[in-house]
Amino acid sequence: MVNELKLLIGEDEKIIYAGKPNKKCFIFESIFNPLLPFALLWGLIDFGVLGAAVSSGQGKELSFFMVPFMLLHMMPVWLYLGGALLIIRRYNNTSYIVTDKAIYASEGVFSKRFKVKPFAELSHVELHRGIFDQWFNVGDVVTTSNQVGSVGAGGAARTFSHAGITINSISNYIEVYNIVKKLQQDIYTDIMYPNDLRPKGNHGYQTKYNAKL
Repeated sequence: MVNELKLLIGEDEKIIYAGKPNKKCFIFESIFNPLLPFALLWGLIDFGVLGAAVSSGQGKELSFFMVPFMLLHMMPVWLYLGGALLIIRRYNNTSYIVTDKAIYASEGVFSKRFKVKPFAELSHVELHRGIFDQWFNVGDVVTTSNQVGSVGAGGAARTFSHAGITINSISNYIEVYNIVKKLQQDIYTDIMYPNDLRPKGNHGYQTKYNAKL
């Protein structure tokens, strides 16, 4: 999958990082996700109702209606189980690449989705380590994209925050975080202060980016 993601990279881009999430952490986070307690509670309630109907002696009379209804009503449980059973396929389709111009990511289960976020669109970079991240000694590099638009009758400018790309559960998270943060700061600052307000080595965003990593 990393090789397939490389096909999206421009000829003038330099690959700085390429990798996948930690497999054990990816599996644990996929199994113990926020849907788990909801699916367990939903399943207990449905099985409790079904069990009460059977114990009351009405199971046979209601089986024609009850079984299809309960199968449909337990859809949250089936969705969770389906996601858990397809973890390995989703893991195989997940990969990340960081170049000197953008972040690339692939994901998906049956269909594959490829995402690209140029550093010019990223405004914030954060480091996140959840319970399983700390357990497996990995971390997440989280990026955010801000866009400015005009809203309201007065046309006042307002900044909207959009999700960027999150590089999940990687072992060298500190190194990748520092690289992404440096590139984001250099390129985003170059947009905010273009032309000769920047150092002599870069006279505007449209010129070649030549900062050394």
